[in-house]
Amino acid sequence: MQSEKKIKVLIIIPAYNESENIEQVIDHLISQAPQYDYLIVNDGSTDSTLNICEKKAYRYINLPINLGIGGAVQAGYVYAAKYNYDIAIQMDGDGQHDIAYLADMLKPLMDGTADVVIGSRFIKKEGFQSSKTRRIGISILSFLIQLTTGRKIIDVTSGYRAVNKRFIGIYAKDYPTDYPEPEAIVTAVMHRGRVMEVPVQMRAREGGKSSITFRKSIYYMIKVTLAILVCRLSYGFRRAKAVPERAERS
Repeated sequence: MQSEKKIKVLIIIPAYNESENIEQVIDHLISQAPQYDYLIVNDGSTDSTLNICEKKAYRYINLPINLGIGGAVQAGYVYAAKYNYDIAIQMDGDGQHDIAYLADMLKPLMDGTADVVIGSRFIKKEGFQSSKTRRIGISILSFLIQLTTGRKIIDVTSGYRAVNKRFIGIYAKDYPTDYPEPEAIVTAVMHRGRVMEVPVQMRAREGGKSSITFRKSIYYMIKVTLAILVCRLSYGFRRAKAVPERAERS
């Protein structure tokens, strides 16, 4: 097992209009986990998120336009790849993800038993569990991912994730847009990544409002369902195409 002191860990924190939360989240992170680097990705916020980052001298990059969660997270992965980090952790800027679980998230990666680690609310079913409607939607997406990949993942929409160096490189080049979490799991499985869930407790957001309304939830389910199917078919096509190419070279 690698020592934590010998690896470079980057915590990627996408932030869009998180002025009510970002200061508390980052100050707590700096205070409680100073051994890890962090990067705020300000995703074209229209509130005072950027001003807070500048005033507090936080480590951040500023996207001049809003790319959405997928684009913001991918920007973080590009940064992690450029500066040669060994592990990257995704953590929301709204205070829902508890840094007390960072060690649990890191352990499977440092042990070499996982490539992608997901912090799951639903293993022990403690802490904030989201609404009943969203839990139903999550269950449907979980079933769809199991149907298309053979992998059973319970908390497929959790944004609390950690990946190793290999997947930093993969996600820096190819990361889903819009509502990326379920599709990113399919990408990981299709790249033969070892995906593991670890139990965590989450909190309700500390301030502000979620960007996902009821109407957007309907769109989310349709869009993500189609994206999962397209992603799975796309990787199947690539593999089928690669086989005859290898045969011709041999």
